Amino acid sequence: MPSFPSPGTVTVCEINRDLITADSLSDDRAKETYGKILGMVFSPLPFQSEQLAAPSFSEQEDEQQQEESRVNVESLPMKGVVATLQGFARNYLKRLLNPADVKLLSEVDLHGVSWHQQKHIIAFISGPNQVLVRDFEDSECKDPSLLIHESQRDVKALEWRPNGGRMLSVACKGGICIWAASYPGNAASVRSGAPSFLGTMTRGTGLRWTLVDFFRSQNDEQISALSWSPDGRYLASASYESSSFTIWDVAQGAGTPIRRGLGGISMLKWSPTGDYFFVAKFDGTFYLWETNTWTSEPWSSTSRFVTGAVWDPDGRMILISFSKSATLASVHFSSKPPSMDALLLPVDLPEISSLAGCQCIEKIAWSASGERLAVSFKGGDEVYQGLIAIYDVRRTPVISASLVGFIRGPGDSPKPIAFSFHDKLEQGPLLSVCWSSGFCCTYPLLFHSHVLP
Repeated sequence: MPSFPSPGTVTVCEINRDLITADSLSDDRAKETYGKILGMVFSPLPFQSEQLAAPSFSEQEDEQQQEESRVNVESLPMKGVVATLQGFARNYLKRLLNPADVKLLSEVDLHGVSWHQQKHIIAFISGPNQVLVRDFEDSECKDPSLLIHESQRDVKALEWRPNGGRMLSVACKGGICIWAASYPGNAASVRSGAPSFLGTMTRGTGLRWTLVDFFRSQNDEQISALSWSPDGRYLASASYESSSFTIWDVAQGAGTPIRRGLGGISMLKWSPTGDYFFVAKFDGTFYLWETNTWTSEPWSSTSRFVTGAVWDPDGRMILISFSKSATLASVHFSSKPPSMDALLLPVDLPEISSLAGCQCIEKIAWSASGERLAVSFKGGDEVYQGLIAIYDVRRTPVISASLVGFIRGPGDSPKPIAFSFHDKLEQGPLLSVCWSSGFCCTYPLLFHSHVLP
C-alpha cells in the first residue's frame, strides 16, 4: 500500500518504499531514521516565501494597462512621438510573440532549486532578487550564503554548471548572473572583458561568492529559462518575451540567438548526453533539436502548453507534463543520434486521479538514476492538496510507474513551489522541496537495500 502522511504530520524520508513521518519539523526524527544510515542530516532551510508569490492579473488590470498605453501623440514633441511609437511597437511585438502573456509563466516548472552535480550543495531562489546557497559538506558553518547584487533582479531560474567547480547561473531581468566560489588562496577568475561592476558576497569561514560574469539579454529581456550542456561549455537561455533562445559560449561570453517561429518560450532542457535539446513554447508546440547540425522537428499538443519536462538518464526519452492534463507523455527516440525518429506515448498515473482527485499535473522531477519520479498536482480534496506523489519508475521497454506514497510539507496548508533531485548517494536520491510555508526541505529516498545496513 502507498504511504500516506496523516494531516498534521510532516514527511522525513523514505526507507524501502515506506515514507517516514514526524509530528513536527525537527532534526531529531531525521537523526533517528536516515541520519543513522547516512551519517548526516539535511536541516530545513527557512526563507521568506511570501516574497515569491506570483503576481495575479485580471482582465480589468489588462484593460487598465491598455488604457494607460494610449497617449495623445499630437501633444508630444517629435522626439517623444518617436519614443512612444517605438515603445508601442515593442509592446505590440511582445503581445504578438507571447499571446499567453506573463500570466502563464506561473504555471511553468521554472528551475527554482538546484543541486550541485558532484557536491552536497544546494541553491534555491529565496526572494525576488536573491539566492540562498547551502553547503552541507561545510562542517564549519551551517548558515547558508546569500547571493545578492544590483544586477540580479527578478530571479526566475538557476542551475549549477556541470564540470565547472562551484559555479552557479541565475536567470534574471536583463540577463544571467554567473556566480563562483572563492577560497583563501584560490580566487574565482573573472572572465577577461567582463563588466567592471562585479561584486562579492563574503562569509565568515573564508568562502566568498563572486559575481564573475553577467550575460546581457537582448532588449533587457527577462530571462526565465536556463539549461547547461552536459560538458558545461555552453549555457542555453530563453525568455517568455521572445521566440528565440540563445546558446552562450561561457568562456568567451558570446551568445548566438537561434530562432524558430512565433510564440514565447517556456522551457529549455539539454539531454544528459548532449545529443538532443528540448524547447517548449506557450502556443502549445515544442521542438526536439539534434545538436550535431542544430536541426529540429516540431510537435504539438492538444493539452495546452508544456509545464514540465525531464530527460531519462540515457537521453533516449523525455517525460513531459502539460497545463491541462493529468497524464504525462513520453517521447522515445527509436534510433541513435542524430536520428530524429521518435514516438510519443502516454504515461498514466491512475492513482493521482483516483486517490487525490487530481485535475492536472503541476510539476515533475525525475531522479538521474531514473528510479524515482516526483509529481505535484492541482485539485484534490483538503486531505491531498499540496502533497507530492512519489513513484517508483521502470523504463523497460516503456515507462511504467507505481505509487510509493505522498510527501507532506511543514506549516499551514503548504504547497510545493519548486523541487529537484540530487543523486550522489549510494542509498538513493535526495529530493529537495521549497514549500510555500517558507522552508526548503530535503528528503532522502533510500531504497537500495544492498547498501542499507
